[in-house]
Amino acid sequence: MVIQLKENERIDDLQRNGYQIIQNPDKFCFGMDAVLLSGFVRVKPSATVLDMGTGTGIIPLLVAAKTQASKICAIEIQEESADMARRSVQLNHLETKIEIVTGDLKEADQFFDAASFDVITCNPPYMIGQHGQINPDAPKAIARHEILCTLEDVVRMAAKLLKTGGQFCMVHRPFRLAEIMTVMTKYKLEPKRMQLVYPYVDKEPNMVLIEGCRGGRPRMTVEKPLIIFKAPNVYTDEIRDTYRF
Repeated sequence: MVIQLKENERIDDLQRNGYQIIQNPDKFCFGMDAVLLSGFVRVKPSATVLDMGTGTGIIPLLVAAKTQASKICAIEIQEESADMARRSVQLNHLETKIEIVTGDLKEADQFFDAASFDVITCNPPYMIGQHGQINPDAPKAIARHEILCTLEDVVRMAAKLLKTGGQFCMVHRPFRLAEIMTVMTKYKLEPKRMQLVYPYVDKEPNMVLIEGCRGGRPRMTVEKPLIIFKAPNVYTDEIRDTYRF
């Protein structure tokens, strides 16, 4: 099958299983946060997975490359991004494994049955209100600011669609960690595992990876810090070994 690229689109190599992804750098390209989330999440063989707010489908593609999940679904509200994700699925011949749905994650229960997933992932918008400058380009603004969905929207829907004992994994910003814990507990997604991500060893963390268990008991493991760079533009050995950079 020949996959047609649209204006300003390009194909990038994911360095995993020969998989590739279609992106438009003028709109939005995936970042380190999505890659780290795909490495943080634990997916058992034959598990069913849902990625909420998938963008151009980077997390489903990486999960497909790294795990033996039986089915990976994804929902994305922006049709242009969802279309790129679908064409990336076709490009990698993953149509029987990955399904991309265009829709609002706040209404994901209209597309998927309640309590039907073993794992749900999300790389949601991080910023609220006046946190940071809102990008004038709509796709980038929607990806970064809580314009179309909130943290609570994400957690509420994940709790509804997860099986009891299922795992919810998210990447977010540490400055919202207290709110994240509160909202997850409110919807009975008990925080079970957390890892802080630091750009450099002597800098403050700028990301947090967190896993919650639907209906789990209180007890959380804090994993060792993850350091991205050991020098400007030079990845640490852990990042290179784990994520193949």
